[in-house]
Amino acid sequence: MNGARQKPFAQACENNGPAILQVLREKIRPNAQVLEIGSGTGQHAVQFAKALPGITWQTSDVEAMHKGIRLWLDEAKLDNLRAPLMLDVSGEQWPATHYDAIFSANTSHIMPAAVVEKMFTAIPRCLAADGLFLLYGPFLYNGKHTSESNWRFDRWIRAWEPHRGLRDVTWLKQIAATAGLQLDEDIEMPANNRILLWRKQARQ
Repeated sequence: MNGARQKPFAQACENNGPAILQVLREKIRPNAQVLEIGSGTGQHAVQFAKALPGITWQTSDVEAMHKGIRLWLDEAKLDNLRAPLMLDVSGEQWPATHYDAIFSANTSHIMPAAVVEKMFTAIPRCLAADGLFLLYGPFLYNGKHTSESNWRFDRWIRAWEPHRGLRDVTWLKQIAATAGLQLDEDIEMPANNRILLWRKQARQ
């Protein structure tokens, strides 16, 4: 716990926030409308909205996470930070708004593979023309881990719940292409993580 002794706290958000922020500064336009999928504790939302005051940051998560997110948002009191939307990626109820960018951190290895596919299918419907989807986390490449630490982490989460696991970028490209997303950049991040930057493609 942190601050008021009620807010949820994840050290990983404190560790990876500055590096992610640097990418957001470079890739997202200064007045963008951004949807965060899986806001978790709410820490990233506060960090990024505070550092990027021109951007409107929309939090979202399953209902069980909303109380903790609101504690962070209520303390921050930022005009460009929006209260969490109820968003279950496995469901059919997605926001009707078209966002300039969508961001998600450390979610694809937590969701079942079928839900990851549903997320990629739904995201283009929520993106404006030429919109971006930035997916942060560790990934596989052609079935191989990029580090021993990622291999250990992958084993651990699969042993905990078998439906979890690091996703292969080759597979993500396949499901993204079907949905109308193209991988524009694969950005190296600290601690053997990446940001995969996808762009919405115009339908022919």
